[in-house]
Amino acid sequence: MSVPAPTRPYDVLLVEDDIADAMLIQDALAARGARNLTQVADGIEALEYLRDPANQRPDLIVLDLNMPRMNGREFLAVVKEDPELRTIPVVVLTTSAAPDDVSGAYRHHANAYVTKPVNLEEFEEAVRSIDTFYLDVAMKPPRG
Repeated sequence: MSVPAPTRPYDVLLVEDDIADAMLIQDALAARGARNLTQVADGIEALEYLRDPANQRPDLIVLDLNMPRMNGREFLAVVKEDPELRTIPVVVLTTSAAPDDVSGAYRHHANAYVTKPVNLEEFEEAVRSIDTFYLDVAMKPPRG
């Protein structure tokens, strides 16, 4: 079954402080087609971006947990409590496989939790899998 081509580029907000990981994620998404990726380094920058009416609402947020200032755990709690933002799917993509981090992310209504593989090929495949599911397969509410 083929997936129809998107009618517009998808908007992804990447909340990631590691420049190398951000570049890998951006490359993996760009390889799949039209993706507008905005990268910010922490939860404070992400909230500023999301709350700025001049910015397009992202179709997906990809979130690291371990960042300075406002970490991913704190950001996730704020976003999922905000009626304007809570419907944006959030996928946690992080190095931590700690059970407390996994359960905490789901308690704060993360849509998925993916551990960053160490192997480059597996890392890229994990990003492509997130992209395929959330941006090609899953139904999204209409913009407006």
